[in-house]
Amino acid sequence: MNILEKLKMQKKEPDEDKAPKVEVPVHWLETSDSVTLRYEFEPDGYLSVKVVNDSRPVYHRVVESFLNKFFPSGYPYSVNEGYLRYTQFRALQHLSSAALSVLSTQSLLFAAGLRPTPAQATAVSWILKDGMQHMGKLICSNLGARMDSEPKRWRILADVLYDLGTGLEVLSPLCPHLFLEVAGLGNFAKGMAVVAARATRLPIYSSFAKEGNLSDLFAKGEAISTLFNVVGIGVGIQLAATLCSSMQGKLVVGPLLSIVHVYSVVEEMRAAPVNTLNPQRTAMIVADFLKTGKVSGPADLRYREDLLFPGRLIEDAGNVKVGRALHKVVKPSKLNEWKEMFPEEKFVLSHGNKWCDMLLEHNATAEDALRGWLVAAFAARMEKSLNEPIGSVLQDAYDRMNTMFTPFLSELQAKGWHTDRFLDGTGSRFVF
Repeated sequence: MNILEKLKMQKKEPDEDKAPKVEVPVHWLETSDSVTLRYEFEPDGYLSVKVVNDSRPVYHRVVESFLNKFFPSGYPYSVNEGYLRYTQFRALQHLSSAALSVLSTQSLLFAAGLRPTPAQATAVSWILKDGMQHMGKLICSNLGARMDSEPKRWRILADVLYDLGTGLEVLSPLCPHLFLEVAGLGNFAKGMAVVAARATRLPIYSSFAKEGNLSDLFAKGEAISTLFNVVGIGVGIQLAATLCSSMQGKLVVGPLLSIVHVYSVVEEMRAAPVNTLNPQRTAMIVADFLKTGKVSGPADLRYREDLLFPGRLIEDAGNVKVGRALHKVVKPSKLNEWKEMFPEEKFVLSHGNKWCDMLLEHNATAEDALRGWLVAAFAARMEKSLNEPIGSVLQDAYDRMNTMFTPFLSELQAKGWHTDRFLDGTGSRFVF
């Protein structure tokens, strides 16, 4: 072996003796608010987070744990305004409702000739069903379009029906000979309430979903409901064994729980910024725009909505009424005249003495409804200020609407309103 070969072998030997290279996992520490977290990328690419040091007071840690379990990830930045108030009253609603349910079931068993303990009442409250409840569900299921248009109103109505049914059950011991009739009617009302409550749940949750996190919102909302239902059952058991062990006690406590229940639902609905366009919200948007030149967002209108009588006319928005049948409000000659004047539009306006009817084609969107509403509002203002017949100002009102509609629509969408569909309930639409 020559000298050159020996030198080559000496160079290779150190390389061969080196240990295999070990990859060090990428990790780092972050400290914030007395909490040190260790972030590390796992071999599979996922990011793991571990608490290294937490020197916060115990109550801070408890609060954070509660928020993680019962509030959406990223709260409060991942939800729209009003979610906390909605959740607070939702918890109170479920607590009072569960307590009232225990009392009603105890009364039903008493009316049936049993002497149930509070624990028995709680157990059978989950299985006490009959055909009347299913009939109530079937009837209420036909009203889905109305619930889409006014979810807040139907959510309140659902809980009023539920309390009405529960109240009948509480009163059943006063007429044991009519047990089946009273219990059946109570379950009928509760069946309708169940369908209305479930049908309106999605639009309400959707109004808070700020980052497409609807599933997270729904899951955490159900966690809140379950927790306070359990607490409410506990409260109901305690009341059934003490204050409500007699019929007199139930007659006092029952209405109080019902009042708390309905009040909580009303406050829940007032806090929800529903962002779909229906007749009431559209009228309020148009009225605010004509008065101030600004477009109101869902959060601006939530406390001004009429939850019980949403069909009221708003004078500043042209007193527009939507959804009446075409043959009842427009003569054939007037319809042809309108279509010749505005052939591209998917709405028809018919002015009467007290209000203006707006009729929409079957495929009209919220944009078409907004266009029609603005024309009606501008025409009403011109008629009032210029003292001219409504027919002579329609073209001017239409031109004015076209001038400002594009920036108006852009601002509307920027505020978070959905303009792809107009929810007019069971309003009639027409097709040529």
